Amino acid sequence: MDASGATGSSHGLEGQLKTARRNVFILSGTQAILGSIAPLTISIGSLAGYQLLSLDKSLATLPVTGFNIGTLLGAVLIAILARRLGRQHAFMFGAIIGAMGGALATVALLRGDFWLFAAALTLIGTCGGFTQKIRFAAADASPSFFKAKAISWILGAGVVSAVIGPQLAIWAKDIFEPFTFAGTFLAIVPLAILSIGILFFLKLPAPTAPSGHAEQARPLRQIVATPRFLTGMLCGIGTYSLMNFVMIGAPLAMVIGCGFPTEMATLGIQWHVLAMFAPSFFTGMLISRFGAEKLVIAGLFILMACAVVAHMGVELWNFWAALVLLGVGWNFGFIGSTAIVASSYRPSEADKVQGFHDIVLFAAVALASFSSGKVFTAFGWSVMNLAIWPVAIACLFLVLNLLRLQRRQPA
Repeated sequence: MDASGATGSSHGLEGQLKTARRNVFILSGTQAILGSIAPLTISIGSLAGYQLLSLDKSLATLPVTGFNIGTLLGAVLIAILARRLGRQHAFMFGAIIGAMGGALATVALLRGDFWLFAAALTLIGTCGGFTQKIRFAAADASPSFFKAKAISWILGAGVVSAVIGPQLAIWAKDIFEPFTFAGTFLAIVPLAILSIGILFFLKLPAPTAPSGHAEQARPLRQIVATPRFLTGMLCGIGTYSLMNFVMIGAPLAMVIGCGFPTEMATLGIQWHVLAMFAPSFFTGMLISRFGAEKLVIAGLFILMACAVVAHMGVELWNFWAALVLLGVGWNFGFIGSTAIVASSYRPSEADKVQGFHDIVLFAAVALASFSSGKVFTAFGWSVMNLAIWPVAIACLFLVLNLLRLQRRQPA
């Protein structure tokens, strides 16, 4: 290549990098804002549901179950809208849904309508399903050498979200006193509007056409029957469901069961969400060095440590420490499980395998969140934490069996 060609190539790469940085910066801001809606909703949702119920308090976590179902619906909806409208407008549409959900939740709390509140949280969760795809948009909009940094920026924004959401929940909960928590959900509306304003400046490149030399895709039933996929999916479901089950029940146990102020429960969720996302900056490095299977094993042992701390007592430090361990255990267990799943299929099989995986995963998570209120009301906090042991041990057995099978395979 002559000098002019090299110079042109260099300028081309510089232009790509400049555009990628600009897009990732905008998407990181969007992630920080829209991502704060989930911890805000989860830290308050079950408490607000408990407050709205008169007799059967076991349904207190049903609104948060609606949030998880909405997340699943949002993940499906954005896949459709992104193809028709483009990702920029699809994200804007998701933010509008979030604003509608926040306004509807406020009305529900002012009226004391439990079922309307559950429907509102389903809308808010749908917005969350759109938000889940921001990290993929950031990676896809970046050249290969910048993808890892783009993802780390989005993860950094997730840490910001972990602070904004709970703090906003604390600050706004008494705006419409005596209608506790109505102000918290009204705060979602300006958050969503602000994110739409930021998204106006997003300029994503057109998607590239798939290569014609892609390896032939196998039938879905063949892929999901492999020990590697099954182990990754079941361990991912186990770690995510356990995290959701305990996290949603913790505010009820702290405020209703032990009489701690709502602010203490919300701060506990803040530390928990920080523990969920902060390790992600080095989780990938740990997977590269030790392998995804060993990281899952570490995550499962951390989840067991969470159960031990929770069993030791019901002081504030027990709750907060258990929630931090729960977050780190989820990070190692779920990201490691996701890496196992990702290594079980070919690029040409990605869409259908990821779709199947996410549908099963979020269905299980929704069931776990619904069960959380039932178990807490019937048996209490201590029994909730006993559920960690059989699930974690079963997942541990699956990972150890996968390692045994891999050692038996020829190099």
